[in-house]
Amino acid sequence: MIRVLSVIGTRPEAIKMAPIARELERRADTFESRICVTHQHREMLDPMLDLFNLEAHHDLEIMRPGQSASDVTQAVLAGMSEVLERERPDWVLIQGDTTTAMAASMAAFYRKACVGHVEAGLRTFDKYSPYPEEINRRVAGVLADAHFAPTRWAATNLRREGVPRERVFVTGNTVIDSLQHIGRLPFDPTDTPLEGLPYGRKRIVLVTAHRHENLEGMASICGTLRELTERHPELHLAFPVHMNPRAAQPVYDTLIGLERVSLLPPLEYQQLVWLLGRVDFVITDSGGLQEEAAAVGKPVLVLRERTERPEGIDAGIAKLVGSNRDELLVCAGRLLQDPLEYHAMASADCPYGDGAAAERVVQGLLSMFPGALDEEHIYEEPSPEHPLDALLHHATEEIPRQYADQVISRFKRCSREWARR
Repeated sequence: MIRVLSVIGTRPEAIKMAPIARELERRADTFESRICVTHQHREMLDPMLDLFNLEAHHDLEIMRPGQSASDVTQAVLAGMSEVLERERPDWVLIQGDTTTAMAASMAAFYRKACVGHVEAGLRTFDKYSPYPEEINRRVAGVLADAHFAPTRWAATNLRREGVPRERVFVTGNTVIDSLQHIGRLPFDPTDTPLEGLPYGRKRIVLVTAHRHENLEGMASICGTLRELTERHPELHLAFPVHMNPRAAQPVYDTLIGLERVSLLPPLEYQQLVWLLGRVDFVITDSGGLQEEAAAVGKPVLVLRERTERPEGIDAGIAKLVGSNRDELLVCAGRLLQDPLEYHAMASADCPYGDGAAAERVVQGLLSMFPGALDEEHIYEEPSPEHPLDALLHHATEEIPRQYADQVISRFKRCSREWARR
């Protein structure tokens, strides 16, 4: 039996680890699956555990009012040390870029337990954007023994950092597995925050904003959203307001009371998935929502200066607008008024997976044992498919890779836009 301890601290981690937990349980003849929750975000995590029927075998209960990233790190390190001593797992699975994931990988390293990093290889190459997630995932990547990259771009990042080929697996993102699973469940919006939205009468746009790097500019973003609704009477904003007071206060100060703006409480995941299928497009700074929107064919305007998920930009279903007022107004206006622009974005293929990522992650764990190697899911060096890729292939020593990737992405984007025109 292979003992696997999955560590979950936040709502996104639960959403993305749930399919893996189900797959491990399905293979109970091979894996002994255990779950440890840190409750980095208790109010948002507990409903996810209920929705996905996840049973926590250990609860570190680290959540405290006003806790900092260093407080979370210390609490997870201390709590995980005891859990690891008791469980002695063969593998510790962590997900993404949270402080829980980073600290749990460090605790596992201290105990010499193997670490599997789900959603590995995402990079912005700016340690303060997003903060602290960029450093969290890079630290976890250094400590990981198996890297489950959601895309080939993420896998390529890992290979450039020196991770051996046989330890990198391209799996797709498990959020697509969860999205498809929850999307198949029956749901009635009656008596929920979604009940009063003007479906079929207005162009509904889903808005979320909460990232650390946007907190200082949140009032400006909200002012732009207000101007957007004034310019477009056909528009209705559905805005689930984040629980962080620094993110919430500017939203209420600027947008409360507007006729065509619905300020909603934080949505349960099933509510979010149902709403996502009924909006026209999405304005967000959320990484997970970029992936989920792409999976259901909804264009995304990303309220960030850079993203660790450039695949959506390259595919054409997402655009970076940052907190720039003019960029947001122009791009949103095009989606509302230009059917060709909307169709070009909405018809792009989803680059984030096919709903079978969890199966590939578990298969990757199996392949780490001698004699069980499955070559199908191991990362392979891609041959350049675009002329600019081929050019860059010979220029990486002269151009810093992070800037070169941005140049490649921009040229490809411009090429598509000129082709459409």
